[in-house]
Amino acid sequence: MLGEIIAKGSDNQRSRAMQTLSLSEQARGQRRALTDISHMLTAMSASAEKTRTIYDAREGTTLPGTLVRKEGDPPVADPAANEAYDGCGFTYDLYKNFFGRNSLDGNGMHIDSTVHYQKGYDNAFWDGKQMVYGDGDEDLPEAQRLFNRFTISVDIIGHELTHGITQYEANLAYFAQSGALNESMSDVFGSLVKQYQRGQSAAEADWIIGEGLFTSNVKGVGIRSMKAPGTAYDDPVIGKDPQPGHMKDYVSTTQDNGGVHINSGIPNHAFYVAALEIGGNAWEKAGQVWYIALRDNLKGTSDFQDAANQTFLIAGQKFGVGSLEQKAVAKGWAEVGITAVSVPVTPPVTNGGSGCLTAVFRGLGLLRNG
Repeated sequence: MLGEIIAKGSDNQRSRAMQTLSLSEQARGQRRALTDISHMLTAMSASAEKTRTIYDAREGTTLPGTLVRKEGDPPVADPAANEAYDGCGFTYDLYKNFFGRNSLDGNGMHIDSTVHYQKGYDNAFWDGKQMVYGDGDEDLPEAQRLFNRFTISVDIIGHELTHGITQYEANLAYFAQSGALNESMSDVFGSLVKQYQRGQSAAEADWIIGEGLFTSNVKGVGIRSMKAPGTAYDDPVIGKDPQPGHMKDYVSTTQDNGGVHINSGIPNHAFYVAALEIGGNAWEKAGQVWYIALRDNLKGTSDFQDAANQTFLIAGQKFGVGSLEQKAVAKGWAEVGITAVSVPVTPPVTNGGSGCLTAVFRGLGLLRNG
């Protein structure tokens, strides 16, 4: 998307896209570096209760910035600060109330956020220890705006915070299929945060990631669609949504870390189909299966076949072999061209981060693409 803007946008739009691309790559590099010392960060910041702190970078890059709101404070005049506070709260509550997880690390890590990062920064990210949000194009003339502020979408907040959870659990390598799984896990739980906030069932949800992020100048409903990958946007400036929804359309590329944001549409759609087949609130059954897989069964090099096998296995263990839930998981993966098979696992070992258990197994495996 940023590459399309650099090629087709106005001078202001191209400049911002290049700046965002550069800063985002720096942030991902920092996130990878901090992953190895996650347990140390946990020890420095932990609580038995939800603890959110919001800072203001005042259009600079110094983190965390100036304190503007802390846990228990009333809303402030800044909508971005309030949106960040509320979005982190909904994310924490979903993981705590339904998955029994105390914050991102599982041990009460404080959730810090910085709003108003840089001027014209078109992104939000988890940097390995805190959340950071840009304001989009709110300072540009209205006709040139492509993005609203990035705190506006609660699913984006849930998505980025889930990168923090992945960091402490499966730690999926950020390249090719394992990287696309990393992105997909964030989309799955980002969507569940929005559904939880709105009290929506799987059938009622829109399954759009980044709803409200585009301005009215963009022909699109969000940055990705889990229901129909490849249909989220089609715009003269930002291009057409490139996501495939089936393995036959898998994109082999050296760009985007081997297509992590592109090919995530495949496991995204598998989850959507499974959740819809099960029905009800997606976080109650399908979400449980995917969460257990992330927490216990997947590892850094897991690919799509591994994810299919492990979610199928977990569904059978949790709801019964041949249950509606297990059949729904199998159907989800079949719909994207992957046959899920239960495979044995070896005794679990600690992952060295949060102390949670990761099951190491030998999957059937597809040949890696990309």
